[in-house]
Amino acid sequence: MFLILAVLLTVGQGLSQWRFGVIEDEMVVVRQTALQRHQSQQIVKQVLQITDASEQGSFEENVAELRQLFPVFERYHLETREGRAGGREVKMVYSDAINQLYTDIKPQFEAFQQSAHRMMKLQHFEEVHQPDVQANLRLMLANEKPFLEKIDRIVVVCNAQLRAKLTLLRTIEFYSYIFTLVTLVAIGLLIFRPATRKLKQTFDQLVEAESRTTAANKKLVNANKSLKETRQKLFEATKLQYQQQIDDQKLRTSYLIAGQEEERKRLSRELHDGLGQMLTAIKLQIEGLEAALSRMIVGEQNGVSPYAKNLKTLKSLVTQTIQETRTISNNLMPSVLSDFGIIPAIKMLAEQDRSETIDVTFKTNLTTDMPRLDKNVEIMLYRVTQEAVSNAVRHGKPSHVHIELKDRGNSLQLVVSDDGKGFDVPSVNQPNGLMKPIQEGEQLRMPKSRPPSQGLHNILERTKLVNGKLKINSTPGKGTKLQISIPYQTHFAQHDTY
Repeated sequence: MFLILAVLLTVGQGLSQWRFGVIEDEMVVVRQTALQRHQSQQIVKQVLQITDASEQGSFEENVAELRQLFPVFERYHLETREGRAGGREVKMVYSDAINQLYTDIKPQFEAFQQSAHRMMKLQHFEEVHQPDVQANLRLMLANEKPFLEKIDRIVVVCNAQLRAKLTLLRTIEFYSYIFTLVTLVAIGLLIFRPATRKLKQTFDQLVEAESRTTAANKKLVNANKSLKETRQKLFEATKLQYQQQIDDQKLRTSYLIAGQEEERKRLSRELHDGLGQMLTAIKLQIEGLEAALSRMIVGEQNGVSPYAKNLKTLKSLVTQTIQETRTISNNLMPSVLSDFGIIPAIKMLAEQDRSETIDVTFKTNLTTDMPRLDKNVEIMLYRVTQEAVSNAVRHGKPSHVHIELKDRGNSLQLVVSDDGKGFDVPSVNQPNGLMKPIQEGEQLRMPKSRPPSQGLHNILERTKLVNGKLKINSTPGKGTKLQISIPYQTHFAQHDTY
């Protein structure tokens, strides 16, 4: 009986969830249909800006914007007409009424297509005054309101269709609930009532046997005590084994990162000493050839060789290649980090990332005459700073990035903050706002609205290797602050040249 009830409930719940999933997919189609109203208004606005004489200076930008807007609008309309959305495996089956509405709106959509395609072909503002362009403009304006009214009607009918499906599902769920209640009542009357009488008889027998079990209980107490001791030993052994696995994982990760850094160092050296020197030699040869060619021209015809410009261009390309090679080499393993330590390295990183639109500053209370940090700590601090600044510049679009490295007495603290866009913070902080130690096996949980960040994962892994703590504060629209704290005892150690 219980098995049948469980199977029926499982099948009913599975079907309900499947139907809810189908309705969610169909809601995606309806949302994409509704979005076409806003898109059509944007397209009309863009076309009016293209033909507006006061917007002549932005003519090319407006045409480019139209070329981006209309293909998306066109794709959305053609997909939703077939009941699809966003290239997903979604197929909404329309009623005859909706199909008829899509048939009715087809002339307005084709008018939009014709007008927009003509506008997207414009090359110069003077073409706006051509008769066919003006005719297409009037055609689009004449069909704007009918298109909006008909697309609104489609959205209303689609929503009504979805509401009807939801009402049916609620009805099915209600009857399923009633059936479950009736079945449970039947089980209570047919099974549990006789079982209660049998249980009472058994209880009377247990009372009679109580005296016989007293002695056995004493033995069980002793056995239980022994079992607890054994369980405690087993727990300690399991804990020790788990800690050993964590330490092994840390060691493997440490070896992997050390190997990566060693490979970066090797690639940096080969780029600088090998490819860089060869490119420099090529540049010198080109300069010599350019000088010889100039002397030959002056000596023979006192003119300008048509190859001189090509040589100049080639020399410029080689110079740019040398500079790019040096930049790549420095990013792989900056020599200033291995030669002078973390403070000059971060200063150089801040200067490299500084631009006309982004100001990158660095502040520290450490002095250059202090002992060098441990090699692994220096590499971790540099890579984390490099990753944090790169993420801020690429994703946050800030105007200012501030880097701070400071000694807090019992810890070494790195703070990278910016005034960019911000984001929803992964849950690595405790609810009380205090920094939480990074535990083994803890995953960096990103919000559902965005995918996991590999950059933040790399920062977390590097922090864990030096027993550090990571805290991230960010609010959309108010910037981001990343803070890493390293225990004081890991600050200084015998420093190896790397």
